[in-house]
Amino acid sequence: MKPGTGTTTSAVRAVGCPDGYVCIYPDINFGGQPWVRRAADGSVKDLPSQIRDDGSSIRNNSGKTARVYEKRNHHGRWVCVTRSGGSIHDLRSYNLNDQTRSLKINNNDCG
Repeated sequence: MKPGTGTTTSAVRAVGCPDGYVCIYPDINFGGQPWVRRAADGSVKDLPSQIRDDGSSIRNNSGKTARVYEKRNHHGRWVCVTRSGGSIHDLRSYNLNDQTRSLKINNNDCG
């Protein structure tokens, strides 16, 4: 335990995702420094290098749905994250762990 904190040094705090944003995290369970995108700024055809092929979990705190794709230009396998607090804590369940390449922000529902 860290002196005076009551927590262990191995405890990891998840970094929050602000309202109106989609956040892709490099570690499962929302660990690590997320890449954040304001939903109002729209889709991304090729994610930046700090999260490209490195996303392991995703949180969507926007009023739109978010689809993360395995390939550039919104191609290949994808998973949809529901609006207003939807999240996936482990992209391994969708065979997309460390395979995040593009992000599509939508007004349509997941389904």
